Amino acid sequence: MAEESGRSSGAKKLALDNFSGDVFCLDEALLARGCRAATESPRLRIIYPVQRTQGDLVQRLLNFMQPGTYVMPHMHPMPHATESIILHRGAIQFYIFEEDGSLSRSFRLEAGRANCMVDISARVWHSFEVLEKDTVLIEFKKGPYDAATDKVFAGWAPQEDSGETEAFLENLRAQATRL
Repeated sequence: MAEESGRSSGAKKLALDNFSGDVFCLDEALLARGCRAATESPRLRIIYPVQRTQGDLVQRLLNFMQPGTYVMPHMHPMPHATESIILHRGAIQFYIFEEDGSLSRSFRLEAGRANCMVDISARVWHSFEVLEKDTVLIEFKKGPYDAATDKVFAGWAPQEDSGETEAFLENLRAQATRL
């Protein structure tokens, strides 16, 4: 998550500042602020770290996202890196990949429904596509966060700014209908 902070000079802003204080309570003002920041971001997404520091033993964040953002397929290589995602608002199409990049599973997650959560083990290649405006995910993963070991991006998938992402997603959608 720290590598997503975008706090180095010249980097795209990828995150709002970490929460500080004793008690975090999600409210409409933060939802509006996060959704607005995602809309204004060139990446069409931005995170809000709820954990007070990157060293916290449980990493928690809100991920504000808009349709059209591209989440490059990745996996979390550390053995403790189980990741839980709960949809607070909106919908996503979730993708699970084999080691070679072939699509093995795909399912829709929707806020307010039974299918609002996914929990994946470490070393599972995954990505997702945002289907609704102002989608908000709540993510949990064991910390502490270390950018050098947190995630590995798939060599078989296009880079974020490559110009090949839409064709990649169209291919995923077509494969998902055949699963």
